[in-house]
Amino acid sequence: MTERQKDRPWLMRTYAGHSTAEASNELYRRNLAKGQTGLSVAFDLPTQTGYDSDHILARGEVGRVGVPVAHVGDMRRLFQDIPLEQMNTSMTINATAMWLLALYQVVAEEQGADVTRLQGTTQNDIVKEYLSRGTHVFPPGPSLRLTTDMIAYTVSHLPKWNPINICSYHLQEAGATPVQEIAYAMSTAIAVLDAVRDSGQVPQERMGDVVGRISFFVNAGVRFVEEMCKMRAFGRIWDRVTRERYGIEDPKHRRFRYGVQVNSLGLTEAQPENNVQRIVLEMLAVTLSKDARARAVQLPAWNEALGLPRPWDQQWSLRIQQVLAYESDLLEYGDLFEGSKVVEAKVDELVEASLAEIERIQEMGGAMAAVESGYLKSQLVASHAERRARIESGQEKIVGVNAFEGTEPNPLTADLDTAIQTVDPAVEARVIASLQNWRDTRYQPPFNHPRPCKALERLKEAAKGTDNLMEATLECARAGVTTGEWAGALREVFGEFRAPTGVSSAPVAIPAEEGSALSQVRRKVDLTAKDLGVGKLRFLVGKPGLDGHSNGAEQIAVRARDAGFEVVYQGIRLTPEQIVDAALAEDVHAVGLSILSGSHAQLVPDVLERLHVAGATDIPVIAGGIIPNGDAEALRAAGVAAVFTPKDFDITGIIGRIVDEIRKANKLDPLEVPA
Repeated sequence: MTERQKDRPWLMRTYAGHSTAEASNELYRRNLAKGQTGLSVAFDLPTQTGYDSDHILARGEVGRVGVPVAHVGDMRRLFQDIPLEQMNTSMTINATAMWLLALYQVVAEEQGADVTRLQGTTQNDIVKEYLSRGTHVFPPGPSLRLTTDMIAYTVSHLPKWNPINICSYHLQEAGATPVQEIAYAMSTAIAVLDAVRDSGQVPQERMGDVVGRISFFVNAGVRFVEEMCKMRAFGRIWDRVTRERYGIEDPKHRRFRYGVQVNSLGLTEAQPENNVQRIVLEMLAVTLSKDARARAVQLPAWNEALGLPRPWDQQWSLRIQQVLAYESDLLEYGDLFEGSKVVEAKVDELVEASLAEIERIQEMGGAMAAVESGYLKSQLVASHAERRARIESGQEKIVGVNAFEGTEPNPLTADLDTAIQTVDPAVEARVIASLQNWRDTRYQPPFNHPRPCKALERLKEAAKGTDNLMEATLECARAGVTTGEWAGALREVFGEFRAPTGVSSAPVAIPAEEGSALSQVRRKVDLTAKDLGVGKLRFLVGKPGLDGHSNGAEQIAVRARDAGFEVVYQGIRLTPEQIVDAALAEDVHAVGLSILSGSHAQLVPDVLERLHVAGATDIPVIAGGIIPNGDAEALRAAGVAAVFTPKDFDITGIIGRIVDEIRKANKLDPLEVPA
């Protein structure tokens, strides 16, 4: 086969952004020079949740898991010297997607670009935010309207832009089985397409253009045969739904278009070098089969379970893709699995089960109704609990974690403090100072933006009525409005939403059979409650800051409940003050804080200090999350009773340790009960 007949490689991206717009711009230009073929922008949590960097909830979160973008000036700096008309840019943004797209369009216009040629994707899938990622802002109804308005706008004005990237990725991270991943993503797509069709903003003859621009963002786990079959099943179901439900005749419009970030849930802190082969296997799941091959692939780095990857780690992941695309012969052949009985049988099984679950959700009133009732969330919490139980029992083997644990010293992590990138804590102060300067000077030279209040009033008026919100949002972007001001105006009209946690309705994952580890911990819980003269031990699980990754917190809460604790869990996005107020009001015996975004160094000591001021020093504080060794030592020195990280996979053992810390804090003798 000649070189000319080879398939073109997929788009190669690296999910990147941190600290400041300037630092991220430098990183993007470096990555493009290394052969990356598209940009994938990571925004920090305040930007994702519609807060400015100086908001109380943004403390400790600025520039940590992505880049802060507060206004059009930040967006200018982010893409300086990068011609947007020639770029394919993916932006991982959901609740504030319309706002970030408006900023992107305004910067492209300033560059002199023809906006009809802009290519890229805004993630813009709000359903998975309620279920797994936690960066939602508004209730389901208004959120769906923002999505609908944006899709209608892009079809007419930015025809090459993918206005939504329906994400099953985060569902798998939250424990979804392949069937749940397919069914929940398809149910979201149905809810969105129904809303666009019913809004009257897009004539029926243009629905093919809408469907043709819908893309998906999918996860690929290490069970790569099943994952590859999942992708074939996805394509088959999408073809059927778009043809039968929406009457889309053109097969090009019905094509299942998807990008992939391979699984981070399966990356381990123990023996992290094993993550490299996991990443390779997961990439094969979405590239081997030509008929179900991803259009864009981004790979995590080997050390993501330890902290923020360095540029070198991201380069390694990019090179993994390049070796497959340019050195192997994969792109020279048709579909390798056509006619395989094994693959066909598995695909049929996944299609049948997924269609049945989609039907069940439709009977409930669709994806939005299934979010509000808590059905989808409790199903995911249950699936995740079952997976954790299989790992803890050894039924599911994880190399280096619960099997083959002996290891040679790892040269990659010999110096843990240099094995990951750290964000300078001083960045937050610099970003806040820059933001305050922007607010003070935006309507003066050289910017000369109009006063923002008029644009914000127009936005609120549009939100109260039925106008498409994109034009008013673009006016806000041109007026130098900030992210917090745009979202704040819409919060005034739409209100906010606290999603169901799924904890109380999750079934018991591990029965406390006599002699089992859980039954021994239950006994410790009961004896300690008796010793303290209370009916039940009370445990508060808190998520301070903006980190919406609640999977770990939910699993701890469910297992503590099953071990006999009364659990107080109010969900995500709380200030240290709210957590301490709840701990005192509920008279709890321990506080567990879960943070994966890196803001632990600021937020955990704040909780400790507030408990100390309240005279509640007998309440032990336990911290969990992606916490580097040096930070863990600092937290223990500050008074944290115990620190748990992803390598501590034995949840029952963790609950046992929490009981021990309650006994120690209350000066009770240790219990001679094995746990």
